Amino acid sequence: MARIAFSIPYIAKHLRADEDYTYRRAWVERHQKTGLAISYKFDVYDQTKGWIAKPNLRNLTVFYDKILNTNAKGFRGAKNYSYKKTEGIKRILILGDSFAFGDEVSDNQTFAHYLQEMLPESEIINLGMHGYGHDQMLILLKEEGVNYEPDIVIIGFLPFDMPRNLLEFRDFAKPKFLLKNGKLDLVNSPVPRPEDILVWDWMRPRTIDIFALVWCKIKSFLGIRKQEMEAITMALLKEMVRTIRTINAIPVIVYLPAGEEIYVSDPLLPYEEFMYKVCEDNNAVCFSARPFFKEKVAAGTKFRIIGHWDSEGHRLVAHAIKKHLAELKLINMN
Repeated sequence: MARIAFSIPYIAKHLRADEDYTYRRAWVERHQKTGLAISYKFDVYDQTKGWIAKPNLRNLTVFYDKILNTNAKGFRGAKNYSYKKTEGIKRILILGDSFAFGDEVSDNQTFAHYLQEMLPESEIINLGMHGYGHDQMLILLKEEGVNYEPDIVIIGFLPFDMPRNLLEFRDFAKPKFLLKNGKLDLVNSPVPRPEDILVWDWMRPRTIDIFALVWCKIKSFLGIRKQEMEAITMALLKEMVRTIRTINAIPVIVYLPAGEEIYVSDPLLPYEEFMYKVCEDNNAVCFSARPFFKEKVAAGTKFRIIGHWDSEGHRLVAHAIKKHLAELKLINMN
């Protein structure tokens, strides 16, 4: 009966929630028809993080009319970086999701690119990856980020990354951390391969999907899921800050506004408060880029609020980061 229910489009449309089996079902249905690509045509499977961008892409047309290059590690832009930094050059590492990666813009329109233009005496390395939660960012930081000897690590914080920390499947299968006795415990790693999921999915009882859907809705209604989301996110950010400090770098968490938030006049949003609480508890540097958007809105500037920022939004974020780093004397503006 469960299989029949999921096969009826009208019913299946309502049997969805922000949980693993919903994303997994959608992925399987899509890729049984279209192949093994994970989400976009520039993705490749990664056993520790779920997916990364394909390395060494050159002038690939993406997002209809934008240009994407990646380096040998799969990071945005064609430039490769040695782990050993150049003496006298300040190296800034950026971690984040699709907003940091630069969905819907070209390489030369990301805020990492603009920040590099604004700080020519520094070196900006963009490790942003579309679809990532803070769990995947933490793993990427530990696997690759620490090797680059950064002076500053910027963590781009968006609230809608937080639910991803509860999932083992979203754009594709992904790792996940559980919080046990206050400590992070990694599960679903190595991440299963796409071909294995497609081959064996037919064996999974669809009653599991039904149970997962109902349980997710119950926990959401009772506020349990929100509590779990905030607890695991706080633990992940704390571990990111701790990891950054072990390499004598400075952690900076930046609130990145998206969608309607750009136009909200409230002095402080709930998850801006959450971010500042994380920084207060861990003695880390925090600031929000939202006031800069509000100033531009007040001056009559229009921003795209559907989907990701346009190039002007990225430019503004770069200005906000530069301004705050200078005020904190983390960069030399002479």
